Amino acid sequence: MTRHLHLNAFLMNTGHHEASWRLPESDPYAHVQLEHYVHLARIAERGTFDSLFLADGPQLWNSVAQRPSGALEPLTLLTALATATRHIGLIATASTSYNSPYNLARKFASLDIISGGRAGWNIVTTAGAEAARNFGLDTEPAHAERYARAAEFLDVALKLWDSWEDDVIVADKAGGVWGDDAKIHPPRHKGTYFSVEGALNVPRTPQGYPLLVQAGSSEDGKRFAARYAEAVFTAQQTLKDAQDFYADLKSRASQEGRDPDHIKVLPGIVPVIGSTEAEALADERVLEDHIVYTHGVGRLENLLHLEPGTLELDGRLPADLPPESAIEGAKSRYTLVVELARRERLTVRQLIGRLGGGRGHLTFAGTPEQVADAIEGWFTQGAADGFNIMPAVLPSGLDAFVDHVVPILRTRGLLRTEYGPRQTLRERYGLPRPANQYVDVAPALV
Repeated sequence: MTRHLHLNAFLMNTGHHEASWRLPESDPYAHVQLEHYVHLARIAERGTFDSLFLADGPQLWNSVAQRPSGALEPLTLLTALATATRHIGLIATASTSYNSPYNLARKFASLDIISGGRAGWNIVTTAGAEAARNFGLDTEPAHAERYARAAEFLDVALKLWDSWEDDVIVADKAGGVWGDDAKIHPPRHKGTYFSVEGALNVPRTPQGYPLLVQAGSSEDGKRFAARYAEAVFTAQQTLKDAQDFYADLKSRASQEGRDPDHIKVLPGIVPVIGSTEAEALADERVLEDHIVYTHGVGRLENLLHLEPGTLELDGRLPADLPPESAIEGAKSRYTLVVELARRERLTVRQLIGRLGGGRGHLTFAGTPEQVADAIEGWFTQGAADGFNIMPAVLPSGLDAFVDHVVPILRTRGLLRTEYGPRQTLRERYGLPRPANQYVDVAPALV
């Protein structure tokens, strides 16, 4: 079978570049307009993307002075997008730290049914004291504890999604029997973090359960991904780092007894596309010229756990930053940023410029052919199963990718030319429908 790229459109208000909202073409109010997201979803569907993705967190990100802030709740928004699209998968971020398994399992099951089997869940543990204080905590739980809770949360969710057999509904009008109670399996779960007694109040969904996505690249994150994830959103700056991550995660999945092809690795890429390389680089410089560096300094100090006023714009990062092991927040992103600054000997100003487009994801300015070459290179050299496409400016950046890069990828045989028959998101990612843990089990030895 021919191996094809998996493409996911990561949609973020006016674009991933923090200064995108300042461009004349941008609408500073787009992030709360349904029409904006419907338009983006249809562009991605025109490009035969596998899925689109909405990030989220239970806190107000950054200062509202920096860029459009606040976001529509993603499961609500994706339910609306399900009625405006036909094929594309719909992936929402939801936290295991600040939700309960029953309510969240019900919401994702509902989205999967409404969309005809196109739901995906980006599972996050949510770093940061700001979010913790919104839920009555003085500070965030420890990194390892967040992942322990996430593992139990997901185990409970899987029990809930399996609590209905596929053929519960018999609809016997003559006999007056709607469903078979013997095919309902209450979890009766009692664990360290959760106690959940009853079955879900939504039937088993077209996919069985949503595509499970994960985005953490710390040691805890990779262990979690190897056990559960079916797609992994990740950030690497170099081909070598991406190859190492890819090989490590596939190996870990094998050690968990899983088929390594059933975990798809999708690094993020922020493409800035021009008809010539010079034009693309000029467009990138325009965006960098619109960065407000005082915002960037505060954000960088927060990421690096530094006191306000520590960093100087034209100086380098302090030499005595703590190791990743001492960080309880976003461990892998912390390491990526520090290593980028050290490796390329960047000043704080230069580092903020590099992070402005994708917050540590690979940024690439070039012609459509150059962007396609970069994608093909990582895909064919053991670094990626596909990409998280993160346009610097929306909607123009997504339009440019679909109109100019997608045709090249199709000509090279790397991307489908059309969707074909209706499929679930899980089928688009080449994954089987999961067995029901209460039914599809091997018989006991006697």
